[in-house]
Amino acid sequence: MLIGEVSRRCGVSTRMLRHYDALGLVQPSVRTSGGYREYSAEDIRRLFHVECLRTLGLSLNEAKRALDEPGFAPGESVGELIRHTRARIAAEQELLEKLERVEAAAPARWGEVMSIVALLRALDSDSGSRRQQAVLSQNETAALPVGALVEAALSEDDPNVAGALRWSLARAAGAGLQKLAAGLDSTEVDIRRRATEAIAAVPGVEATALLRRALDDCDVTVRDRAALALGSRRVGEAMPALLEMVVQGRSDVGAAEVLGSLAEVAIPARDIVRAIQDALDDTVDTPTRSRITQALAEVPGDAAQEALTVLVGDGNRTIAATAAAILGSRGPEVPESNRTPPASDGPGADQSVD
Repeated sequence: MLIGEVSRRCGVSTRMLRHYDALGLVQPSVRTSGGYREYSAEDIRRLFHVECLRTLGLSLNEAKRALDEPGFAPGESVGELIRHTRARIAAEQELLEKLERVEAAAPARWGEVMSIVALLRALDSDSGSRRQQAVLSQNETAALPVGALVEAALSEDDPNVAGALRWSLARAAGAGLQKLAAGLDSTEVDIRRRATEAIAAVPGVEATALLRRALDDCDVTVRDRAALALGSRRVGEAMPALLEMVVQGRSDVGAAEVLGSLAEVAIPARDIVRAIQDALDDTVDTPTRSRITQALAEVPGDAAQEALTVLVGDGNRTIAATAAAILGSRGPEVPESNRTPPASDGPGADQSVD
């Protein structure tokens, strides 16, 4: 067959056939009486073998060696092709994920697309400062790749970068909460901790509901972070966990402040004082009782004043002195009948007022 007919029947362009000929890969071995070169049946068979090897990813030189060198072993070449193919698939998968993230951000202009791509590249950087700067430099009105930001927030170890990511997710107004909720169900405690911190930065009822879920986590750090966030939102369910933090000495100062902020807004002050007194009665350890007594300083109202007055006469001199010092710093209390109950200012807050 002449080159044109071979091209039509085999689907290989005449240009490529001439290239094969120049390389000595597939050469027409028959010459007609008119001086034309023709491909024999054996030449066509060799062409078929070349095309088969090319579909496996072999280069033309490798295909020539495979056909011409009896000692050319396929095992090593096939193994190398497998490694190259896996790397190519991984690269294509990474590209697909980036495209999906760009699409999910719904950019309105190509400028926003470029900004999103730049952010995605920066998030893969080994430099924490570059990651942080990339997150903080995003235009407040620009589209955000929320899914990528959530993934980064759940894996970020650098506290500065993590803070920037939480700020960015809070700015996204809850768009990433569904993915963050999945982080609460992770078997890895570090992921659950990061998810809780990120959710705590997001305002709204949906985020508050997720923080309530985190109160039941088996990890004490997750529970503590959820309790502080819920208490700051004036959610009364956080009270037992906050009191536990005071008793155990885990961020007890902050926990006491938040506990006091719940008084009259989410829980009657007398109920909080009663819970504090019960905790005092349950331990004889002086440092623990001292922390619990100091927590009364954060609770406004007559109930706390009365409890501190009683503690001035406590048999433990440290506790008595602590109570006396708190009373001295509080000054005269405004009678409860003259107080205006504060309004709840937190989403999802419990609003029972004494």
